[in-house]
Amino acid sequence: MAVLPLLRFPDPRLRLAAAPVFAFDAALRSLADDLRDTMRAAPGIGITACHVGIAQRLVVLELGPETGVRVYANPRIVWASGETATHREGSVAMPGVTEEVERPARVRIAYQDLTGAAHEEEAEGLLAVCHQHEIDQLDGIFWIERLSRLKRDRAIKKFEKLLRRA
Repeated sequence: MAVLPLLRFPDPRLRLAAAPVFAFDAALRSLADDLRDTMRAAPGIGITACHVGIAQRLVVLELGPETGVRVYANPRIVWASGETATHREGSVAMPGVTEEVERPARVRIAYQDLTGAAHEEEAEGLLAVCHQHEIDQLDGIFWIERLSRLKRDRAIKKFEKLLRRA
């Protein structure tokens, strides 16, 4: 297991769509372990392979000790509720910046586990937010694209200020 270097906004690789996972092997399991360690070190509750410069559709989530680590290969949203909810979001690629984002309140995703077996999962609350946020990242949509132009500009300026202080 290793902590991998994270891409930082505005790295253009964060806007690239990831390729599907086809090989469900030891290398994929190792990448999932490395992503878990990298996410914990960031710290964060979700990470994609894209965040470390690997354009594969792999997500690792750990919302808390009660849920444990969850790994999703090739996740996609197959249903989203018409009802929306607002939640504060941020990214391991833009540490120190958060903003309220409105998304569907509930989603159903289809995905594969590390053996390649197919699954579906319904989610609401924080888990639904995380699924949508990370699947957006896999599709090359960085989270600030979900903000109004004013909020997006403010988030970028805040991040640039944080970088200057570092």
